[in-house]
Order: sequence, then C-alpha cells, then structure tokens
Amino acid sequence: MKKHFGFLLLLLLPFQAYSQQDMSADELFVKARTAAFDEKDYTKSIELAKQALQKAPNYTDISVFLGRVYTWSKDTESARAVFEELGKRDVQDEDYFIAYASLEYWNDDNAKAVEIADKGLSYHPQSEALWLLKARAYYSDKNYIESEKAIKSLLAINPKNTEAISLAVKINDLAAKNAISINYNYSHFDKQFADDWHIVSVGYKRVTPIGSVILRANYANKFAENGAQFELEAYPRLSDMFYLYVGAAYSNDVGIFPKYRTGVSLNANLPHSFEAEIGYRQLYFSNNIWMYTASVGKYYKNFWFNIRTYITPDNKNISHSYTGTIRYYTKSAQDYFAFQIGTGISPEESRNNLLENETFKLKTFKVGGEYNFSVKKNLFSVGTMYYNQEYRPNEKGNQFDITLGYTRKF
Repeated sequence: MKKHFGFLLLLLLPFQAYSQQDMSADELFVKARTAAFDEKDYTKSIELAKQALQKAPNYTDISVFLGRVYTWSKDTESARAVFEELGKRDVQDEDYFIAYASLEYWNDDNAKAVEIADKGLSYHPQSEALWLLKARAYYSDKNYIESEKAIKSLLAINPKNTEAISLAVKINDLAAKNAISINYNYSHFDKQFADDWHIVSVGYKRVTPIGSVILRANYANKFAENGAQFELEAYPRLSDMFYLYVGAAYSNDVGIFPKYRTGVSLNANLPHSFEAEIGYRQLYFSNNIWMYTASVGKYYKNFWFNIRTYITPDNKNISHSYTGTIRYYTKSAQDYFAFQIGTGISPEESRNNLLENETFKLKTFKVGGEYNFSVKKNLFSVGTMYYNQEYRPNEKGNQFDITLGYTRKF
C-alpha cells in the first residue's frame, strides 16, 4: 500500500509543477497573497511571488508585495534590495512609498523613512498613510514640532482619521517646550454648605527629554476660609508605548486641602488606538485614604471614549466611583467638546471635596460638559458640572460647578 501511495505522489509532483508553471502572473500573485495572509507561510509566498515576477518582471504590485513579505519575515536586506530596484525604475505608486517608508520606520531609520515619505507625498499629497508615517517617524525621533505639522496636514485632509487624532493627542503636550496656565473653579451648594467655594490654580509646564514636568499652586476659599496647596507632577516616558504619571502635593491648610497627596500610574498607548492606565492615589488629612484607579480609552474617528474607576477599600467595605467621558475633536487635539457622566467623587477633581468625614463613600451622581478651543498658541476651556450628592446618610444636596481655563504655550 505504501509503495502505491509513493508511486502516486511521484506521478502527481510533475503534474503539480507543470500546473504551477502554467499559471499566469495574476494567478500566482493570488496564491502568494493567500500563502502570506491566510497560511502565514512567508517562504512559500516569496517563492510564488518570484515565480510571478519571472512571468511579468515589470508587475509593480507584485514587486511591492514581495518587498512587504521580506519585511514581515525580517529579511531587511532582501526587502531593501527590492525597493531600491523599484526606485531605479522611477516607480511612483503610492503603495511602493508606503511599503518602503514602513520598512525603514520599523527598522529605526526614521530619517530615511521621512525622506521616502516626502518623495511619495510629492506625487500623492493627499496620502493619509504617508502623512501618518512621516508623523510617526518624527515622533520616534522626538521631533515633536515636525510631527505635529505632519499630523495637522493629515487632519486637514481627513479630520476623522482615528490614528492621527490618537497621535495628535500624544504630541499635544510635547510640541511646545513651555506652557503657563491659570484655572478658576466655582462651586455653589444648595444645602451642603452655606458658602460658595472658589479655587484658583496657576501652573507652569516644562517639556524635558524624558517627559513633561508641571509645577502648580492652588489657592482655595472653602467654608469661608482660605488655603493653599503646592503640586508637582511628572510624566516620564518609558518607551513609545509606556509612560508614567507621578504626582505629589502638600498643604499646610488641612481641611481646605489634604496635608499630603500622592499618586502614581502606569499608562500604555496600546495598538488599535486603545489606551489604558492603572495606579493609585493617596490623600492624607490625619489618616491616609488610599484609592486605586484604572481606566480604558479608545479613539474612534474623531471621538475619544474613556471609562475610569476609583476603588477605595477600608476595614468595613469597598467604595466605587465610575466616570464615563466622551470627547469629540474638531480641528485639532486642542479643540474638542466633552461630555461626562458618573457616580462617586474623583480625587482629581479640582474642587477636591474629599474630607475625612467619609462623604466620598456616599452616593453621588454627576453630569457635565466642557469645551476646549485654541487660537494659535492660546488655549481656552470652559466647563460645567452638576452633582447630586448624598452628603449625609439619606440626605442629598445639589452642587453646580463652573470651570474656566487659559493656557499659553511658548
């Protein structure tokens, strides 16, 4: 039986070889794509693509595909040889420039990737993929100003490009070396407190080679008393994917502010325009309050969706707070409308209504909106928030907040 089976294979092999040789370049190209995409067999795909090129040496699409498969199989030298040969033939196809620039970008030759993208853009100035590659290459080289210019050109072509908006938001805090800001928050209570609250914050941000650093001073009038708080925050970059949030604050006016405030989070820029964060926040009045936070965000076209939770454990129970946020970006990362809804109180709200009387563990509902817009290097924001808060067991009151902000980049 084995002999018969072996004999049958010997008969079929010449037929299979003849059948493959008899295929057209297009048919071999289809088989090569199937081998690469469906079977993940790059060796087979390369062989089929080479056979197709023997039949049609000037078939540009097949050559570009062959270069891509060499790239995917990490044969950089062979991929570069294919693309350089296409360059000698003065090929002007958009896909050729995308594939070649991607090869150099993925192999950390960002200057070469920009050069190739620029040449491609001279033929295809509306190419979103080439503008995005150019922006990413500049971003990897920490040339945030040029990266921002490329992203703005892309968003002028398509304001709903998801990946462009995601990258624009990352660049936004890095493109300008310096920024000064001033924010004002006003809170009115119908029952909980007799006096309105006022908080003014003044901050300075400096972008360093390892990430941005922010120094901020907060002045508050709460309970008809005044207080001050000083904050230091940093966002060190660990890699293109990961960065940290590290924050600390001190106040000598306990009750108006916590005496100490600290926080650390690990943030990740994930594939497919997702992002995530996990960390902790700590407040100290005369005892510590520990909160653990996590969030997940997603960019989709010119929308950003985010959900965040704070979990506060103690000896008796665990309290939760949840906040959902939607942003709609208009013309840039600095121009957007935002809508927020949630339950519970966040320790990062500027009003900072977290006191040792455990009001943060009672039931709170909040809903609000915000509008941010830019005029050259001037950024403006206006927001409002409504709270329905259980400030004592089974006793609820309403609170209305208005927030105004201004930032100048330079």
